[in-house]
Amino acid sequence: MSSEPPPGSGGPPEDDPFRKQPPPGQGPGSPYDAAGGGGQPPPYGGGDPYGGGQYPTDPLAGMPPLADSGRRTLARIIDLILVGIVVWLLTWAFNVHEYDVNGNNLSYSKSFAQSLIAAVLYIGYDTYLISRTGQTLGKKWLSMRVANLDNGSTPSVQTSLVRSAVLWIPFAFCCACIWTAISGGWSYFDRPYKQGLHDKAAKTVVVSTS
Repeated sequence: MSSEPPPGSGGPPEDDPFRKQPPPGQGPGSPYDAAGGGGQPPPYGGGDPYGGGQYPTDPLAGMPPLADSGRRTLARIIDLILVGIVVWLLTWAFNVHEYDVNGNNLSYSKSFAQSLIAAVLYIGYDTYLISRTGQTLGKKWLSMRVANLDNGSTPSVQTSLVRSAVLWIPFAFCCACIWTAISGGWSYFDRPYKQGLHDKAAKTVVVSTS
């Protein structure tokens, strides 16, 4: 009997080149069998990638190497700069900056409109590119991609939107770089998947493509 899920079962598309693959030599009845055939456990022990299952399955088996957290940070900085330039140009063009004059000092601060533009652009940028290929420009240039934790496939639009919203809404409206450092920096300490807080919310991981 075929171990592939029937059409319309909700599994990753067959032509997705990034879906999680079984180790060489494993056939039907392996832990990657969608039906859990042969009495073997499904991926991650009972299908729970967070360790809630009853089987001692290696949670990283079949997964490409996890991306280095330092490279993830560099890729995020690249994306911040790229989208930040567009945000600055748009807010300047639509005159949504705020200036405060105090004596001889002229200071600049963000307006709510500028924060809104920033949130929309950052979320749209991440959601669109990650749902297409799993890669923003920064991640593509540094040879990494975002993948679903359970099967390695490219995240859906909904999953990408959740991931992007958790990362960028606090950044744009209240916490700026502090939240980015906390959310992204979580990957430096998280085990075994090196997930940021936005990855945990969307159940994704970042893996190397090199």
